[in-house]
Formats: sequence, structure tokens, C-alpha cells
Amino acid sequence: MPPLHPPSRPEVRGLIDAVATPSRADRLRHVEVLPPRAPTYAEWPAWVAAPVREAFAARGVVRPWQHQVEGAEAAHSGRHVVVATGTASGKSLVYQAPALTACLEQRGPRGERGATALYVAPTKALAQDQLASLHALGLDVRAATHDGDSSREQRDWARDHGEYLLTNPDMLHRSMLPGHARWARFWRSLRYVVIDECHHYRGVFGAHVSHVLRRLRRVCALYGASPTFVLASATVASPAELGLRLTGHEMVAVTDDTSPRGQVALALWEPPFVSHLGENGAPVRRAATSEVADLLTDLVVAGVRTLAFVRSRRGAESVAAIAAESLGEVAPELAGRVAPYRGGYLPEERRALEQRLRSGDLVGLAATNALELGIDVSGLDAVLLAGFPGTRAALWQQVGRAGREGQDALGILVARDDPLDTYLVTHPEALIGRPVEACVFDPSNHYILGPHLLAAAEELPLSPDELGLFGETAREAVDALTEAGLLRRRGRDWFWTDRRRASDFADIRSAGGSPVQLIEGSTGRVIGTVDAGSAHGTAHAGAVYVHLGETWLVSSLDVEDNVAMMDRAEPSYSTSARETTDIRIAQERRHEPWGRCRMSFGEVDVSHQVVSFLKRRVPSGEVISEEPLDLPERTLRTAAVWWTVPAAVLEDAGLAEADLPGSAHAAEHASIGLLPLFATCDRWDIGGVSTALHADTGQLTVFVYDGHPGGAGFAERGFTVAREWLAATREAIASCACTEGCPSCVQSPKCGNQNHPLDKLGAVRLLDVLLG
Repeated sequence: MPPLHPPSRPEVRGLIDAVATPSRADRLRHVEVLPPRAPTYAEWPAWVAAPVREAFAARGVVRPWQHQVEGAEAAHSGRHVVVATGTASGKSLVYQAPALTACLEQRGPRGERGATALYVAPTKALAQDQLASLHALGLDVRAATHDGDSSREQRDWARDHGEYLLTNPDMLHRSMLPGHARWARFWRSLRYVVIDECHHYRGVFGAHVSHVLRRLRRVCALYGASPTFVLASATVASPAELGLRLTGHEMVAVTDDTSPRGQVALALWEPPFVSHLGENGAPVRRAATSEVADLLTDLVVAGVRTLAFVRSRRGAESVAAIAAESLGEVAPELAGRVAPYRGGYLPEERRALEQRLRSGDLVGLAATNALELGIDVSGLDAVLLAGFPGTRAALWQQVGRAGREGQDALGILVARDDPLDTYLVTHPEALIGRPVEACVFDPSNHYILGPHLLAAAEELPLSPDELGLFGETAREAVDALTEAGLLRRRGRDWFWTDRRRASDFADIRSAGGSPVQLIEGSTGRVIGTVDAGSAHGTAHAGAVYVHLGETWLVSSLDVEDNVAMMDRAEPSYSTSARETTDIRIAQERRHEPWGRCRMSFGEVDVSHQVVSFLKRRVPSGEVISEEPLDLPERTLRTAAVWWTVPAAVLEDAGLAEADLPGSAHAAEHASIGLLPLFATCDRWDIGGVSTALHADTGQLTVFVYDGHPGGAGFAERGFTVAREWLAATREAIASCACTEGCPSCVQSPKCGNQNHPLDKLGAVRLLDVLLG
């Protein structure tokens, strides 16, 4: 079949016309067109080694862009730098130019390594893609990956001979730092530490990584090295502050993107209501994946090279299959030009798909969100998003996959049936023309800080002068660990004297407690782990569990041995757990008076029990059944934001006592749904409780809490931006097209009370009282 070549690169108007047909024009809520941007070039700095300049020139970079030179100059001069510019803006040159130059120019007379660089990525796949990029430059630099897939021989070679080492935070935490003595020559020569895609370090994971990087700084200092940190990020709010919180170093922020860009249109799309009703008779919208499959079909017919981002592998394959089937009916010659693109493929299979796309033979791809990191496809005209990806930074990063060669591009955000997506497509100002989110994490969480202090003490004894590196609460934590017998003080310093590995006390992708192992029933192999705190809700018997985009069916959960058995499956439904929750205030840390109302932040004890789960038909979301579960109650000490309204205020506002439970309950659900707009979290990272009369406050109280031991920073962020957050919550409820409440505004998929009682109008009046 000859490749399909559009007569010319499509312009924005033509891209929009391809999807906004008269029969569904009402689904297009808003189109924002960003103007094109011309590039600003700069000359190569004189210090860049000639082979490095020539290698980049051979790949088309004859002159770098201004922001690349600004960042590279800062790094070369020894200043720590964070580059926060758009997708395809060449951030890798900022750290590769100084690091590769150092590796080449500081070798000994017989080629011995004289300078090393450490590249840290959040995923193994991204490190592998970076290695391929380095090899493509053709330079005589000894680059290697050091990760869980590396053989013993590869690890030994990397340690003894590697100059440019690519790894991940997990390997730093469990292997390289505990065994630092074996790496002494590498540390002694370390000039640069690169932290790529650093906006992914948020919540619990971000807090863990911030302490891993502080431990790295201690080990480097032990061997006389003080490396320069270079951070690369998508556009985030306050990148210098993010860099400081992650590394402890003051940062130079490079944020002015001088790379070229064509016109970029962002379209906001809301699926229509379907004929069947959901829980409690609420209206339900068409699934975002079904809508994306239709849009992908239309764009392929129009010759528009398109990438669709979908949450799961099964969803990506379903979108590609539906589009191919539809094309078979309207344009059979195009049916073979759509494919899924996901993790799990061999590298050569991924490269083959990319080559087919570049050549024009392949016109449409459906990919999982996991491939946002490291995906290397160019020549795209449009990107479809099946639901908001969680942050504005992620949205613009995914949209930025189109138009990477300076041509016009279209991004379409297709809303899922939930409060946040619905709010965004009806309030474009929340996405456009405002700064992206701050990355939120809490390094002072003692569930996270404590284990890293133990690991640091095992690596080398902790001195009082060093505790400030780990934050203001480090001394308090060290004293508690000493009292518990986990550390021993000798003279001025604290020592680890246990026979166990201290690094085993911290699972850097969870917040504490022994993680639950996910085991394949047919083979006995460990597939992965899940936080102990979230296992009851996500890995219970009967749960459909999505791991790295693959769908599994859980057959059993052993809560005593922390093991869940599961097998690969393709059920026609998804599951969501229901839980009952009780909450008690342990300590109020901060508060603000809001008129006669009160906004508070502090520590709470949350008791909750998963009691059942819902089965929902895929892709419609229709509830098939509710299945009971028998799981024990658990208690969590965590952080929460809460607000109280006195009875007299409610009475003055004319809110009837009988309406208060439903009003508070609806406001709680909607506020949980909207918090991810202001804190970099998922609605499943947080929980809530509402009551018309709480025992600890004696008033109507609504709580929103972090779903991680000790907190993850999300509730604290909610307290900081409470007025803006709750105003958006009020607007999301009031502007929803339903009459009595639906999944797009006040219903929650994880409500333990079957979304009853809920009073949509009462929630608006209650929030008006609070905000008034």
C-alpha cells in the first residue's frame, strides 16, 4: 500500500473543521489558538568541545536556541539550574553539552575517565531512550544504564568504566548509595547530576526522592565531589522553588522558551449524555474513549497524523481497534493505518511504528499516558486526550507532541464524566492564560523522613551539623529514632548499628507500611507492589487492577501476609471500591477565620473500611452490580484541611437542618474532585468526610485529607489556596447541566454511602455561605 501523504501540512482551521462536523458541533465547548513563535538562536559557547558541536550539527543543531545556551552556560559555570520549557524545546542539550564536554576533555593521558555524569530519570524506559539518543551522537563517551534490567557484568563495567551513567531514583536508593564505597572512583569524578522530568517528583514519591538526593550530596562530599545539578522539567509553577525542595540547592531557572512553534489550537470537547441513567437515576455522559475513537477516525480520514492518549493499554488498543473498524466501513484503504502504541512492545517494534508514522504509512496512533515519558514521535498534526491527564503541565506536554517541526497543531481534550474534567471544558480560563501547577510534596513527613535518616546513617554516621540538610524536623526525627533504638549516639554523631539494610525501611514509591506484593497466580512471579494503605481499595478480591497499562483480575488479598494474587484478564467491566470513613481531629496546626466560619489545617486520625465494590460496564460506565467485601477497618494518621460553619450562620442563610447532610456531602465530593486542579494529585490520592455535626467541632464540618500516612502535602496545599479552590468547586457544581447532581459534579465513584444523600442546590448555597 503506498504511503498516504497529505498535499500539505494542515492549518489549524482545517484541523478543527475535520472534527467539528455540524452533527456534533455542540460538543466543542471552546477553541483557544496560541500564536506561532519564531526561534531565537545563539552562538555555541566557546567552551563546548569541538566533537560535541560537530555531533549536534550532524543531527541538525547547527546553532542552538537562546534558552539552551543560557542553561548550558549556567551549568558549565557551576550554577545549579532548572530548565522548565515546553515539549520539544531541546532541554537535553542544556545538560548534554557541558557533561559530554567534561567527559571528553578531562580524561587522563591513557584515556582514563576524569569526569563523570549521573543522569536520573523517573522510569527505566526514559533512561533507555536517553541512552539511544547519546549513542546517536556518535561520540566516544562511555555511556551505560544502571537499572534493575542490567546484568552483573553490565553493572560492574558501568561502575568501573562508565562516564555517563543513566539510572533511576530506585537504584540510587537501594544500590548505589548503600554500596557507595564500591563506587568511590565514580563519585570522586562526578561533575554533573541530571534530574530529568523532575515535575514527576510530587506527592509521596517526590518527598522520597528529595531525601535520596540529599543522601547523594552527602556521599559525593565524602569523596570530595560537589556536582552541579541540572534539572529538566515541563513548564511548572515556581521551577526554582521545585529545584530547591528537591535538591536543597538554590537554582537558576530557565523558563523563556525560544524554540519555534507553529499555531497551536487547544479544543475543549464534552461528550453528550447517553440514554441510560447511572446511580440514583443520574444522567451519564458518553465515555471519553468512545468519543476519542470517533475523533481519531475522522482525523485519519482527513489525512491528519494523530496521536491519542488513553489511560490504559486496554483503552489504547480499544480506541485503535474501534477506529480501524470504523475506517473499514467508510475508507477501507485506511483501516490498516491506525495502530496502538504502548509499553510492553519491544524497542524494535516501537521504532517500526515510529518509522511508519514518519513515512506517512501510519496516520493514527493510540498510546497510553505512560508513554508521555520518552515517546519519540515527530511529524504529528493532532493530539487527542481521553480525559484530563492530571495536571496542566502534563496536558501541555502531551499537546506539545504535535507540531514538533514548527507546523500548526491541534490538541483536543475530551472530558471524562467527572467534576474536574467538566469544570475545565466549561471554564477554559482555568487551563489557558494562567500558570501551571506547583509540584506538591512534603519532605518533613516523618513516615518518609525517618527511614531516609536511617539510610543516611548507615551510609556514613550522621553529625548534628548535617541535619539541616534534611529539614527543620530532622533533629526531632533523629531523637525519636534514637529513643526507639534504631539509631545509637556515640560522641556527637548518630550511628546505624542494626544488621538489617537501612534502605529496606523506605519504599520510595509509597508512604510507609509494608507494601502489598502483586503476584501472578499462574506463575508465582511478582508483578509489582501497591501501597498497603491503598491495597484494600484497589487490590481486593474481585478488583480489576491496571498495572503499567495492563489489566489484571485480583483473585484474593491476604491482609496479614500483604499479598494479592491476580492474573491477566480482559473483563468487560471496571471496578471501584466503596468505603465507610470516620475522622477525628488530632491537632489543629493552622487556621484562618472566614467571617464567622473557620478554615483549618492539621493532623487527623481517619478510620476507614472498604465494604463493597461496584462493577461498571466498559466503556459506558454503567453500573452492573455491587459486590460486598469483608475487610478489616484501618486507621490512618494523616494531614487534612477542614472547614466549619456554625449553626447560627446556617440558620441565618435559610439552610434547613434536614438539608445539611446532603449539602455538606455534595460539597465534599465536588471539592475532592477539584483539588487536583490546584495540587498535583489525583482524586484517588485524597479522601473526604462530611457531617452536619462533628463531635470534635460541634459544627457542620467538611474534611479533605491526604490518603497517605503523615500526609503528602495535598491537604496543606488546599489550605493555602482554599478560597480559589472552593470558589472553583462552587462554580463547578452550579454550572453543571444536570438538575439534581451527577458524576460530572457531585457524585463520587468511591462513595461508601452509594452517593446518598446528595443535595446539589444545597451544596451551592452552603459554599456561598462559606465564601461570602
